[in-house]
Order: sequence, then C-alpha cells, then structure tokens
Amino acid sequence: MTARYSGIGVSPGVAVGPVARVHGPVLPARAQGPVDAAAAAEDVAAALDEVGGELESLAARAGVSGAVLVRQARMVGDPALAALIRQLVRAGRTAARAAWEGFGAYRDMRASDPLRPAPDAAELDDLRDRVVARLLGEPPPGIPDPGTPYVLVARDLSPALTATLDPDRVLALVTERGGPTSHTAVLAKSLGIPAVVNAPGVAALATGQRVAVDGTAGTITADPDAETVGAMQRRGDRGPARMETGPGRTADGRPVELLVAVGGKSDLDEAREVGAEGVGVFRTEFMFLDRDEPPTVEEQVIAYREVFDAFPGRPVTARTLDIGADKPVPFVRLGDQPNPALGVRGLRVARRHPQLLVDQLTAIARAARETKADVRVMAPMVATTAEAAWFAARAHEAGITSVGVMVEIPAAALRAADLLRVVDFVSVGSNDLAQYAFATDRADGELADLLDPWQPAFLDLVATVLRAGAVVGKAVTVCGEAASDPLLALVLVGLGAAGLSMTPRLLPVVRASLARATSAQCREAAALALGADGPEEARHRVAALMDQ
Repeated sequence: MTARYSGIGVSPGVAVGPVARVHGPVLPARAQGPVDAAAAAEDVAAALDEVGGELESLAARAGVSGAVLVRQARMVGDPALAALIRQLVRAGRTAARAAWEGFGAYRDMRASDPLRPAPDAAELDDLRDRVVARLLGEPPPGIPDPGTPYVLVARDLSPALTATLDPDRVLALVTERGGPTSHTAVLAKSLGIPAVVNAPGVAALATGQRVAVDGTAGTITADPDAETVGAMQRRGDRGPARMETGPGRTADGRPVELLVAVGGKSDLDEAREVGAEGVGVFRTEFMFLDRDEPPTVEEQVIAYREVFDAFPGRPVTARTLDIGADKPVPFVRLGDQPNPALGVRGLRVARRHPQLLVDQLTAIARAARETKADVRVMAPMVATTAEAAWFAARAHEAGITSVGVMVEIPAAALRAADLLRVVDFVSVGSNDLAQYAFATDRADGELADLLDPWQPAFLDLVATVLRAGAVVGKAVTVCGEAASDPLLALVLVGLGAAGLSMTPRLLPVVRASLARATSAQCREAAALALGADGPEEARHRVAALMDQ
C-alpha cells in the first residue's frame, strides 16, 4: 500500500529511487581484557585532533556554508570534552567507549550550562561517531554504496556529512528532523540536491524501498505507482534547472536582479557559470573564522579584491563581520552571554572591538578603489535608525560611497522607512528575520514549522520592508533561503523585491520560474500568500495559481 509523508521542502526538484541510510560505528559491548589508560588517552587525543583537522578541510571546501563546520571543529577541540573522556579512560573504559560516553556527558554538561548555548544534537552525534570510528579503525560515518543512485533518508544529518554528499549519487535527501534554515538544509540546497526535512514517520522507510521525493512540495511517496511518478516528472520538466543565462526578468519584462551569496574565492567559478548579475551578500567573516588573530588590513584587501575583480561593472555587496552566537572567532572575547543569539553579534561586536570594524572598512574601501566592481557595504544585526546612521558615518569616513544595512530584526523591519532615510539600501536577511520573528532557533528541528518562510506573519514583515523601499524610492533586496525558493521568489517579487540573493546552484531555477510568470501573476501570488492562514495553505495557493 502506498504511503505518503509530508515535510518541508527546502531544496527544489523531484527524484525517484531506492532508500539508503547513514551508517555509523558499531561500538563493542565491553572491553576485552585490561585497558592501558596512558595509551588509550593518547589514542583519544590523536582522534580528536584528526577529526578537527578533517572538519577544517571540509570547511575550506564548503564555501559560504563552511562556518558550521568550523564551529564543529572547535567543539571537538574543547578541552572540557577531552577532560571528560580522559576521566572515563582512567576509570577503565576503552578509548572508544570512553569517547562514546564522554560525548554524552559533554552534551549533558553543555545543556545544563545557562551561560553557553547547547550544541546541536546532530552535529554532536556526528563528532562522536567520527571520533569513535577512528578509535575503532573503521571508516567515518557515511552512506553505504548500493551500486546505484539513491535517496538518502536519515533521522537528521550533520552538516559535515551533508557537505560530503555526491550530487551525482544522491538523488534526494529526506530527514525526519531539521528545519528550512538549518545548516544542513542550506548545504543540501547549495549542492543542488532535492531535499525535504522535518518529515515525521520516514524512519519507517526500508533500505532499498523505492520512493518519490518532491523537494518543492515537500512530499515523499513510498512505492509510487506509474501515475504518481509521471506527474512528478512532468512537474520537474516544467522547472528545468538550466536555461540560457541572462538578466532576471518576469515574463512581461520586469527586471529582477539575480544575485548570489559567496564566502570567498572558492565560490566564484560557480557564480560566474550560472550568470549571476552580481553578489548580494559577500560573507566576509569566512576569512576570519579559523584564525587565532585577525587578518591584517593588507590581507583583507587581497581577499576582498579577489571577489570584487570577478564582477567588473556589477554590484558586489560586502557584509561586514557577522560573528558571535554560532560563529565565534578565537581572537574576539565576547564573554559568557545568557543568550548569544540575542547578545553581542554582528555590528554589535564593534561596541567592544571598534578597531575590527575600522580595519575592515578601510580594507574594503581600498580594495574597491582598485577594482571595477560596484562595491557596496552593509552591516548585519542592525536594530535601530541610530545604529544604521552610526554605521553609515563610519563607512563614509573610510571612503565607501554606497552603504546599507541588513534587516534581520523585527524592530528594523517595522522602521524600515526610517532606516532607508539614513542609508542607501537595505537587504532583508530572511533566515535571521524568521528566527527572531518566531523566537525559534534555526537549528531547532522540533520547531521547524515556525521557520517556514511561507509563514504569513514572516511575509508581513518582508512586505513592510518592501513597501518602505517603494515609499522612499530605494531598492530592497531579499537574501537567504526564502529568496532561493523558485515559487516563493514569485511572491517576493510580487511584494516589490528589486533583487534576490541566493546560493548559486539555485539561481537558474529561480530565473526560469520568474520567466514563466507575469508581474500581475506575481502580485496575485503575493496577495494569495499574505491572505493564507498558514504556510501550507500559502504554498498550495501559489502553486495552484501557477498550475492554471
């Protein structure tokens, strides 16, 4: 009997194939004979170091999604974790069992610490499995190769494992937990793999069972019949992932600037391949994350110019350091904060470390003078008009002419018109705006439905910012996961977005979606979504409109 499961579609596309599952290390039941505590402690220390190095290498290849891997690498290097494992070794555990139990104790310790954020469960489990596998001499956690392309099904998936997936082998990704703005969802989207997260019940799917996945609608059908497969494939055919490159525009010619998010040099080739019209968010913090001291102004100039030079005559918007919370850097001591996500992060770091911002703005201005790109600068985590004006003054002092801010906090969205009177542009940071609007951590899979960017309340906030742009006469761009949803992109354009910034892999899909819709259809889609009672109804209404 055919079974159907529903979740949140986080990466568009359709796929049909057999189920495969993640495998992890098999831990022996008990130690065999006496344990050499000194040798076991050395083995554990080596395994922790090796896993940290492996994650840092993955982070270097992951581009804009590498920050979470850097965080994992730092977690596995936490002296408190190593101390817990050594204590268990001294109590007579084998190295592997001590590591397994030590990670459990570390999870409990962090969960009970009110001054530190609890680690993500999937990330911590992945670290544990990688360390234990090394100690047992087994391969790291991964996917068994069934010999044919497959649909990966998991309870949850760590960002590190997601980053190693081969898009030529993995037809689709389905998880029982996770949210639309989780780091794993972002990585799956950057790889171009259709994905559905937060789909209860998919644990019942058996290895080798044939399933059909619709990453746009957020559905998984077990043992699909020919009619179901045919309908899905026809939907996929109507949304080709590749088309002629060129400026983004609706079917009746309304221009929509299609931009990409980049983290540095490693993302440039793909951005050029898909015909990006520029960079909507240059995440400058990625060159800071794995350093023990800040880069010099000269080092920053070289790194920034590499990105700027790739887009002569086109806009490149550099976001100043977005560190703090889940993106700590060793050389910035922010101290214990009751809730780092609501504390000193983004532009607020400049309150304690003003020279970091001064040096960065100096470097960006100098690199801008040495390139033909249209360089712009914006600050993250701006809450008030006063903060926006202060940042604009600092940027102008450095010699930067086009200055903006990100709207990621509801307070900024509500006063967007005031912000736009003191800066040249604003960009809606959809991931954090949803997180703060619904008081829900983006990594909390249990509350993933609240972070669905189709939530009408979230769209109300976005609409407020876009209306302010229209009133003041300044363009507004939408960034983040909302902008890379090809169906939701129609809604955002209907609300007034002048540009959309997304992962490069999905830019051709969004371009194709816009090319099939008129401006009038986009406005109708926006009205339908805003008038819905919830995200599922909003998504269904707009999909039905475009299927007419």
